[in-house]
Amino acid sequence: MSLMSVKERVFHSILFEGLALLVVVPTSALLMGTEMVTMTGLGIAMSLTAMTWNFIYNLGFDSIFGHQRIKRSLLMRVCHSIGFELGLLLGTVPLIMWMLSLTILPALMFASGLVVFFLLYAITFNYGYDHIRFHLVEKKALH
Repeated sequence: MSLMSVKERVFHSILFEGLALLVVVPTSALLMGTEMVTMTGLGIAMSLTAMTWNFIYNLGFDSIFGHQRIKRSLLMRVCHSIGFELGLLLGTVPLIMWMLSLTILPALMFASGLVVFFLLYAITFNYGYDHIRFHLVEKKALH
């Protein structure tokens, strides 16, 4: 599978975050008893943080583990997602604390719920994205 261009990485990140926001913002607002406006602001801030981290993390991950994304095992995908989410926690827990006026324990609990969602979502999204990309881009190029 060919290397993703910078343009495609940006598209991948925006698609990933946009679809996630459609699920996470209303669900989180309901569960946390927070106004949609506040949760939307937090969601956007976290998405921008995540997109920046996503770009940096995946460039590094690909340079270490190769660009053959379609051949990655489930174990590698799980490890990839866990590493990403742990790194993202460092940048987002303080943001959650500030924007929702929470202490560290409730912020960590909220962030932990997001981690569980995003671990499953990232594995599913990236698996689907890689296979759709393979069939639309790579397979076409082989013919």
